[in-house]
Amino acid sequence: MERDELLSKMTDAVINGLPADAGELARRGLRLGLEPTDIIDRGFVPGIRRAGELWESGDYFLPELVSSAEAMKAAMAVLQPEIEKSGSRNEGRSLARVVIGTVEGDIHDIGKNLVAALLSANGFEVHDLGANVSPERFLDKALEVDADFIGLSTLLTTTMLSQRRFLERLKETGHRSRFKVLVGGAPVTGQWAADIGADGFAENAVAAVGLCRKLLGERP
Repeated sequence: MERDELLSKMTDAVINGLPADAGELARRGLRLGLEPTDIIDRGFVPGIRRAGELWESGDYFLPELVSSAEAMKAAMAVLQPEIEKSGSRNEGRSLARVVIGTVEGDIHDIGKNLVAALLSANGFEVHDLGANVSPERFLDKALEVDADFIGLSTLLTTTMLSQRRFLERLKETGHRSRFKVLVGGAPVTGQWAADIGADGFAENAVAAVGLCRKLLGERP
């Protein structure tokens, strides 16, 4: 199979939400001697970006976008170990680091997973803590990896207060100015983000990527 054809099939596997195919194509690319970064940047990233565009235009719905994110994750599961061996992914450039998770008391993670996958696909270094994450764990991980962003997700109105509590914890510990804190989730609004003193709010995963890029441009 020609290289360009293989890269095109990788893109299609993500657009069509086919995790098994994406994983196998990633392995095939490695067997052919392609660089992991080339496989990601030219094969799979165009697929996840296209899926995001289709979702924004209303041609894809949440299940399709989740499937595309799962395909991207399957490919990354194959490629990430090779990237870590070579240290090639971030050579010569510094990526922003993101710590993300669903707040304490909430176990929903589909939206958070999608944001994490799209951020990773767009070149961010993502540390996903999963669901039901305490303020202490968010802060400890952010300090450990020297994060640029902390993303707090919630699906429940009853756990929105956990986002506020985390920001209060940052202030109490003197770390508020160290991180950009982003909030999201079904009940979250821009007004809520402003009320609790967050740095930003995004309505969806595609918007979250754009917001991170925008905030990066605003940092000195």
